[in-house]
Amino acid sequence: MSDLMERWETPGFGVSNLKKVTRSRPVPGYGEILIRVEAVSLNYRDTEVLESRMYLEPEFPFTPASDMFGTVIETGEGVTRFAVGDQAVSMCITNWIDGEALDWSVAPPLGGTIPGILAQYVVLPADWCVHAPKSLTAIEASTLPIAALTAWMAVCELAPSRSDQTVLIQGTGGVSLFAAQFGLAAGANVIVTTSSDQKAEQLRKLGVKADNIIDRSITPDWPAAVMELTDGRGADNIVEVVGGENIRKSLDAVRQGGRIALIGFMESYDMSMSILPVLGKRVTIEGISVGPRRAMEDMIRAIDRHKIKPVIDRVYDFDEVPAAFQHLNSGPFGKVVIKVAS
Repeated sequence: MSDLMERWETPGFGVSNLKKVTRSRPVPGYGEILIRVEAVSLNYRDTEVLESRMYLEPEFPFTPASDMFGTVIETGEGVTRFAVGDQAVSMCITNWIDGEALDWSVAPPLGGTIPGILAQYVVLPADWCVHAPKSLTAIEASTLPIAALTAWMAVCELAPSRSDQTVLIQGTGGVSLFAAQFGLAAGANVIVTTSSDQKAEQLRKLGVKADNIIDRSITPDWPAAVMELTDGRGADNIVEVVGGENIRKSLDAVRQGGRIALIGFMESYDMSMSILPVLGKRVTIEGISVGPRRAMEDMIRAIDRHKIKPVIDRVYDFDEVPAAFQHLNSGPFGKVVIKVAS
């Protein structure tokens, strides 16, 4: 095995500055594992970090991305959670094992405030990884750390979905599709908003009822459609991925005493709304930023049990990282993944 490897890094902000470079292969220290990376999935957050829109200050040169699947090929002294040959999936939020959420100063996100994993080999503390699901391929398992775990926290962990509840999912990105799949697996009434006939057809193939798919381009007043579908009650739980002015529509669509899981900022980082609907409906608005390792392990067991398959929009080769980022920002149906090694 060569002592050299390739990885993608940038000397400064901007996706256009990403370059593939040759570096020394890292060596694991105490409590660390060396992983041969097989697949990396991209998230919208990765573009935001690279374009300096999340107000983070990473140290340059910087390697992006946080979500990967790989095989452990060497362990450092003191490692007990993994052995050589084990398949591992990274955690985005480091050091958060369980319990209350930790500040980024003590639980820095991979590919956020600390370097990421878009490389042929990475060394990570063993505590920052989990054992991969048995039912998924490398490509599929790489999509779990941010998108799947965020969705899991929104519809299974913090507000467990039930068969007598309605979950409203906005859009068809990675988080939204996982949320729809988890909601369906729990037996909930899942409603999804989308923007095209093609995406609506793909949602039906996932198991979403045709009548529960709302095309925003045809029905801009989608909260009224949600109310009609729920006999005037509203959605119990809304996965809010747009942000900005869209939060007002979510308030119109949520039921009395319902909950809005605030996840995304596709439209804007800012919110402007009257507090009266929040007070009048007694709504809980909760910000969600991924989750702890214990929840990830719970989720992986559920994925294996229910045979849930991540939706992959497109897979790119390791040499095609700039094209993968470009496709990521085009609004894919599902996840964009980079195949690093076979």
